[in-house]
Amino acid sequence: MKKLLLLMLVFVFARPAFSQLDRSKLPAPGPASEIKIANYESFELKNGLKVFVIENRKLPRVSFNLILDVDPLLETENAGYISATGELLRTGTKKRTKDQLDKEIDLLGATISTSATSVFASGLERNKEKLMEIVSDIILNSVFKQDELDKIKKQMLSGLATTKDDPNSISQRVQQAIMYGKEHPYGELETEESIKNFTLEMCQNYFTTYFRPNVAYLAIVGDINIAKAKQLVEKYLGKWEKKDVPKKSYTTPKAPVVNKVSLVDRANSVQSVIAIGYPVELQIGSEDAIKASVVNLILGGSATGRLFMNLRESKAYTYGAYSSMNPDRRIGSFSASTQVRTSVTDSAITEIINEMKKIRNEKVGDDELQKAKNLLSGSFVRGLESPETIARFAINTARYNLPKDYYKNYLKNLNALSADDILATAKKYIKPNNLNVVVVGNGDEISKNISKFSVSNKVDYYDSNGNPFDPSAKKIPTGVTAKSVLDKYIEAIGGKENILKVQDKTTIMTGSVQGINITINMKQKEPNKLYQVLDAGVFQQKTVFDGTKGYSEGMGQRNDFSNEQIEDFKDNSLHSMLTYGERGVKYELTGMENINGKDAYKITFTAPNGKKSFAYYSVDSGLLIRTASSVSTAQGTFNQTTDMDDYREVQGVKYPFKLNQNMGPQSIELTVTSYEINTGILDSVFEVK
Repeated sequence: MKKLLLLMLVFVFARPAFSQLDRSKLPAPGPASEIKIANYESFELKNGLKVFVIENRKLPRVSFNLILDVDPLLETENAGYISATGELLRTGTKKRTKDQLDKEIDLLGATISTSATSVFASGLERNKEKLMEIVSDIILNSVFKQDELDKIKKQMLSGLATTKDDPNSISQRVQQAIMYGKEHPYGELETEESIKNFTLEMCQNYFTTYFRPNVAYLAIVGDINIAKAKQLVEKYLGKWEKKDVPKKSYTTPKAPVVNKVSLVDRANSVQSVIAIGYPVELQIGSEDAIKASVVNLILGGSATGRLFMNLRESKAYTYGAYSSMNPDRRIGSFSASTQVRTSVTDSAITEIINEMKKIRNEKVGDDELQKAKNLLSGSFVRGLESPETIARFAINTARYNLPKDYYKNYLKNLNALSADDILATAKKYIKPNNLNVVVVGNGDEISKNISKFSVSNKVDYYDSNGNPFDPSAKKIPTGVTAKSVLDKYIEAIGGKENILKVQDKTTIMTGSVQGINITINMKQKEPNKLYQVLDAGVFQQKTVFDGTKGYSEGMGQRNDFSNEQIEDFKDNSLHSMLTYGERGVKYELTGMENINGKDAYKITFTAPNGKKSFAYYSVDSGLLIRTASSVSTAQGTFNQTTDMDDYREVQGVKYPFKLNQNMGPQSIELTVTSYEINTGILDSVFEVK
């Protein structure tokens, strides 16, 4: 009792001091704690393998984590063979069958897993040499067998079949295809056809080409010192042969110029899965990476984020709503997602966009900012308890060329961020007017309401494999082929003989855009030369292509054509409809659609570089009434659609006198005032200086 009384007296006499605190204000944050990150040691073998050793004696265990730093590959019609290669690595070597591998690993009480870019192994310290020997056997002596590949393919097809009935999986796949485009490795998808297509030889070629020590990083973590680690690595991986590994580069995906709305129609759905996103040029370890992580955490990175609090707690639309901001060496991404009942689909999209606008237009409060910092700080510090985290830090520092003190200064840099920093970062990376809005749900119930989020009030339909289609498309009559459609078009405009007579053409067009009158003077000469001047009064834009190189010029600036643009302009022939085969262009009849009240056959053209474009031919007249393709500009990549009408004959060939071109948010109606044929245009007109 006396001890209790003493404690109570201390509390009573101390009370006045506490009562002087202003509890309405958060205490000012103190300086960031000094980060003590465990040291690591490193060395490099003669074959280029970079090794990092993190000694940790808390448990008698050792792990080996091998990471390959290779560029992603475009697998095209064989999508899936690279991931299959990763699984094949675990199915046998020259010394061991799969069953023998499994048995030995089990007896060691160890774990070994493989992927197309990694090998991970973990086990007891006393078994480290045996474990390393097995790892080296997998890396140096893997044997790929057809029966094992057949099993993997069967599993892949089974998994793919499951995703077809899962709206969340469908949403992820379609968003991936739309966000990056199927011409980028991040955007291509595995399909039943692609899985059936790839071969054992493709897997073997990938392994022998890319599994090389000079692009590999090995982290060894646990109860081991650097001397023993070096002895093991040199003994078992010293003979791993280095080889030049191919580098790959791709056009950087861009956010859409204006909001684009896409729908995967699932007629029986009672809920809508919403995914909103776009590519983000945000590098791992960049100056903005930490800032962007705070922006995302406040917006929707956790159950305390604004999206969650709005859509779940305030509106009761969903069980959860989140966002992510993912940096990447090649191209990162922003994404916000949720699943809501059908009736509030458009309302949920509205709220997500509103929250995006709010965070980029208003400063976050000190309380909200401090809570976000606390969450990220706590997560970072907890991660330091794992030696594998230190291993990841070591590899990341080398792999991404980060400052040596990047992780050591993480908390200091995080703690220094202000509300102004967060606002500036949100303005840079949160783009509520450049969204890919992807919805998986009941089209009849939601298509009209979600169309308002598109500038053109248009909803694009996609199937579960991310392929666009028109739900109103009609069935193609028996006997109609792509060749028969093209042959009918050639005859409809005047026939092959008359088309070949045209060696040059001058087209004068007039129109208006945003209230500004424009005149276009376009000169073309075989085989593919082009000279075009767009005169808008207040400014002019000139485009010149001599057949091999070209440029565009306007507002005092000149931009030389990229390789991709050059390939596009090479198709600018007056006789292009006659030479698809010669140019290696593949074409396929892929549907029927209604274009401006006219039934039309849709032909998909695939250029030698894989780029696709589309053309629509009137079922009745055979004339070309629409073309569609993607156009790459400095502002990004967007769709260009041109409608053609009012065909008239000029020297034996019919040409359209009315054109309507939609390019991003712009729509231009053009009227042709004249076509001049075979006037003898000089080559000097097309000269590129």
